[in-house]
Amino acid sequence: MDNCLLTLVFGLLMLGGCLARVVTVSPGPLIRVEGQPVSIRCDVNDYSGPREQDFEWMMSREGNAQRTKIISTFDASYSHPSLSKRVASGDISVVRLEDNEVELKIAEVKVLDAGFYWCQTPSTDSVISGNYEAQVQLTVIPNTLKVSPMTPTPVIPEGSDLTLSCNVTRELTHPTYLSVTWSVKRGATSEDILTFGPQGDVITGAKFARRYADGGIRLVPGKNGVFELVISKVTTSDEGIYECNGTEWTHENGGKWIKIVENNKEMGTVAVTPTGQSLSVKASPSSSPSSTSLLLSPGETLTLLCSVAADNLPALALEVTWLADGRDIVTMERSGVVISNTSSSSTPGKRGEASLERTGSGEYRLAVRGVSGEDGGVYACRIRAFIEKGGRSSGGGGRWHMAAEKTSSPVTVKVAQIKPNFTVTLDAVVDPQMTAEPTELACRVTNITHLPPGGRLGVTWEHTTLPGIGDDPQTSHPIGSLDSYGNMLPGQTYSDRLKSGVMSLTRVQPNTFKLRVLRTQEIDMGQYACTVSAWSVNSQGDMVNTVEYKSSPLAVQWDMKHPTLNVVAKRIREAAVGGATFEMSCTVSTENLGEAGYSVLIQSQENVESNAKTIMTLSPDSVLQHGGTTDPNRRDGLVLTKSGPAEFRFRLAGVQLSDRGFYWCNIMAWTKQQPGQAWTKATGAESNKVKIDFQENGPSFSVAIQSDTTSVYPWETAKMECSLRVSGSSPKTGSHTDDLAYEVRWFFTRLRGGETTTQVASVDRFGVVRKDTRNSSSDVSIERKDTHTYMLNIHGTQDSDSGEYHCVATPWYLSASTGAWTQAGELTSSRVFLTVRFAVWESLKLPLLYGVAASIGVGLFSLVLGLVCAQCCCRNTAHTPRSRNKLMDLEMD
Repeated sequence: MDNCLLTLVFGLLMLGGCLARVVTVSPGPLIRVEGQPVSIRCDVNDYSGPREQDFEWMMSREGNAQRTKIISTFDASYSHPSLSKRVASGDISVVRLEDNEVELKIAEVKVLDAGFYWCQTPSTDSVISGNYEAQVQLTVIPNTLKVSPMTPTPVIPEGSDLTLSCNVTRELTHPTYLSVTWSVKRGATSEDILTFGPQGDVITGAKFARRYADGGIRLVPGKNGVFELVISKVTTSDEGIYECNGTEWTHENGGKWIKIVENNKEMGTVAVTPTGQSLSVKASPSSSPSSTSLLLSPGETLTLLCSVAADNLPALALEVTWLADGRDIVTMERSGVVISNTSSSSTPGKRGEASLERTGSGEYRLAVRGVSGEDGGVYACRIRAFIEKGGRSSGGGGRWHMAAEKTSSPVTVKVAQIKPNFTVTLDAVVDPQMTAEPTELACRVTNITHLPPGGRLGVTWEHTTLPGIGDDPQTSHPIGSLDSYGNMLPGQTYSDRLKSGVMSLTRVQPNTFKLRVLRTQEIDMGQYACTVSAWSVNSQGDMVNTVEYKSSPLAVQWDMKHPTLNVVAKRIREAAVGGATFEMSCTVSTENLGEAGYSVLIQSQENVESNAKTIMTLSPDSVLQHGGTTDPNRRDGLVLTKSGPAEFRFRLAGVQLSDRGFYWCNIMAWTKQQPGQAWTKATGAESNKVKIDFQENGPSFSVAIQSDTTSVYPWETAKMECSLRVSGSSPKTGSHTDDLAYEVRWFFTRLRGGETTTQVASVDRFGVVRKDTRNSSSDVSIERKDTHTYMLNIHGTQDSDSGEYHCVATPWYLSASTGAWTQAGELTSSRVFLTVRFAVWESLKLPLLYGVAASIGVGLFSLVLGLVCAQCCCRNTAHTPRSRNKLMDLEMD
């Protein structure tokens, strides 16, 4: 025991001996500038006692001289009289940063404050160990930092270079370092552009980093503290008030840079003149610079000059574009690459070949050789001026900024030209007298003059339908055309007929064109016209349209008997009740109509005044489609078939109340000019209306309750059955159990014939059983034996379960007429009284049996225990008197 105590004491002493107080201050020596704030931190670690420690500051001019008390954290009268005023004014203060850390602050350090500073901590340790003070040297140098910026040019043109010169110097008496920072102020926001130093490194502002990397900003260190910052290619975003900041730094022990003084000077305001203010563009004919119009003959060369002037023209990269009637014809990019837009062969009537060259500073010449009538128009020169925002030191080109865009005044160019002249006539070679006969029209060109050598003729055919025929009467539709090379270009409406050969466009002679229709239809009646165009070869060898002449219209028409259509609808199967099947047929009879195909629309409406709905459609090609208002879930019950050459049948299975209304067929007749061609609409008609009308008689229900026994003993299970019956005319409820469900609730009352009932349990129509809170300890369950029978089971019955029971059922059935679940009326069964008998013998039998068994067991156990004690404890043993000497020994002990 003594050894353990000594070991514990020794261990505590050793543990206490391991702790040694450590006081540290900011690493020195510290170099600071006169008049600037000074902060010296002091902290203590590995100490014992309270967490919050006190500190005392002292200083001396020399390391071994007498110390002067400065300030203390716990003694307000600690300061030396020579420093008490500065402490009271706040010029010297101490700030607690943590429980074990403070900071000595001098608001404006003086040269006399230079010396050695000690930080002391009064001891709170149980054992004196470690150091209780730390020393740092403070050197105070005079403020010799000077910043002398040169005022930049106040207004410079966009794209020029801006040079910001700043002279930063100081007297080198101690190892200090300089840095210079340029910044720009726009409004109340100032952004740093670039900082150089103190280690000779360069730091750029976030918005100027990429520009510096691209070479758009350059630093040019000079001699005797002169630093220059060059911003290349300035834009209007570079406007603002520029400032120069000089900072003097010291590098303390530990590798930390400390800013000891800084000086900020405003250099001046710089405004950037936008390029658009000085940029001017002028377009003029080379032969007459002051003229704004020019007249040329075909085949001559068009020469126009574009003159560009700007204050900062050498700093601009120009993109020059000549426009003719607002369309680009030739462009010289800022790199000098010329792109011509006049060589697209897909454009009919091409212009002459254009070229563009630079003839001098700001001078660009457009030349168009071999002009024709297509080269006449309004010409203008558009200039886009770009400024490079970055240099090229990082490889590749810099980023370009479009500074301005201007377009010159227009120059009107006219090309005198003698157009060809001729006469166009149209007559019928074959004139149809009835439908399906051929038609042949001839378009002849006569009296041709001034058609140049190599010139050709082309033709365009047009057709205008008669009023009342076609979808868009009195509107001209292009049939097709033959160009100068004889290529056929079909119109959109007649494309299929021309490609199939039913209609044809031909040139039978150089001056004669023909239109043939093999089987003329009713929609082909109307007025026809042909337009003949003259084409000539331009200087590039391409065909251009020079003139067009149109013939007088020619009427093609004959007397005809209009086809008629009659549709009769009749009921095949009547839907007398909901869920039944409705079927009707539509028979078509025609007059003045040959072989035709039919499209059928089955339509309906609830009443005469309501809107018609399309249920199903059948195209002439027997393509079946459902109407947009048809329920997708019922589409399997809708059938539309062609039951004969001119008969169609519609069948609707499982009619509902929403299906009641009028039904009819809307049939359209279609014809074809020949097999494989598109259908052409002939005529159409609607049938008479067939009505679906019936009344829904829903099913009827009844409920009955019965029990296998009305008297049970406690803890037995009582069963009561609730049976429902259904009858009625609904076709679904009689055959599908999935279309019928019940909500059943069981109620209980203690008194026979009592009015106050309590709900025992319930099952909803989805089969979810819910039990209500009961005072009895018995349990209940509901069992569904079949669709119409529910069983209530009371397990472990108690006397509190005696009373009358009855069930309340709410039937739900799926209506064949509406297709929706419908709730029937609530049904209440008769009442059944359940009696729970009290059996005296049954209740006392088990307690008596347990008591007799326990009595016999205790008696036998007492008898055995007595025998064992008699054998083990009642023996005759010789008494041995205790020795007196042993008693004395015990007393001594």
